[in-house]
Amino acid sequence: MENLRIGISLRIDKIQSYDENRDAISQEWTTLLEKCDITPILIPNSLKNIKNFLQELEIKGIILSGGDNIGEFPERDRTENELIEYSLKNELPILGVCRGMQILNKFFGGGVIKNESNNHVKLNHKITILNSKFKKVFDNSKMEVNSYHNNIIRKSELNNDSDIFAIDERDNTIEGFFHLKYPIFGVMWHPERKSDEKSSQLLNEIFR
Repeated sequence: MENLRIGISLRIDKIQSYDENRDAISQEWTTLLEKCDITPILIPNSLKNIKNFLQELEIKGIILSGGDNIGEFPERDRTENELIEYSLKNELPILGVCRGMQILNKFFGGGVIKNESNNHVKLNHKITILNSKFKKVFDNSKMEVNSYHNNIIRKSELNNDSDIFAIDERDNTIEGFFHLKYPIFGVMWHPERKSDEKSSQLLNEIFR
């Protein structure tokens, strides 16, 4: 299997004791990507020329990782929006995870709302797979996923350029969508935190 270089965005941790911001990512991502013969290319939030960085390293796709709320760190918002624009121009696949799915939805004109309860925070739950292609990817029409987000996307907030492939069984909020024109996908759960066969199948389907 060919080894792919996939760029991955980084969350920002504010370190109070040193009065500095640090880019960071969970080591679980490295574990999952290595299982899929993918080399992770970490994309700093302070780059002046993201386009040159991506071209020189011959990136074949982008993962927009989770963590942080949109608007909390403008430099991360800017970086990820530039990553989306670059991917569109170069027809690179994108996987948006949790926050990554939210910023994709906003980029294409959709919305994100704060959840009124904590029923999506640190609580595994079942989702229904609506799309026949993804039923084949996951080998099922239902599956259990993790959940660590307090922002949600309802059907009324979905951008007009995308379609739903997975919903939460409890409240019908969107757990997965795909763009109708570009190879762009978003999931609200964290595949890296459950580095199993289904997580590998998802990454291989998107990037291979």
